[in-house]
Amino acid sequence: MTTLLPKDADNNIIPALRLRDNGAHTLNTSVTSVRNSIAFDQETKVISIYATEPVFLNFGDNTAVATANDHYFPAGVYYDVAISGGSGKGAQDVYIAALAAESAGVLYVSEKE
Repeated sequence: MTTLLPKDADNNIIPALRLRDNGAHTLNTSVTSVRNSIAFDQETKVISIYATEPVFLNFGDNTAVATANDHYFPAGVYYDVAISGGSGKGAQDVYIAALAAESAGVLYVSEKE
């Protein structure tokens, strides 16, 4: 497969995406679900997330709500997430909802392009 992305010493592709201008989101998590107030850009396919405290996450439209039955995400981990289903896989998720799993904290979200 041909790629313009850089490769490591073992010839593995290094995923390198640029942070999107005006694509930083900060969610203060608590016992009530919160979501980003501004939708992700339609061109954004990947977001990076980092939580200061464990959270539950849910993705969707402007009605997305996180519950204790959603995906658990631990504190202190920097992680990339695809928010688009890709070709024929469904619509892009433009909101992320977060719920504190233990203590109130902050979820940092960065859109990438």
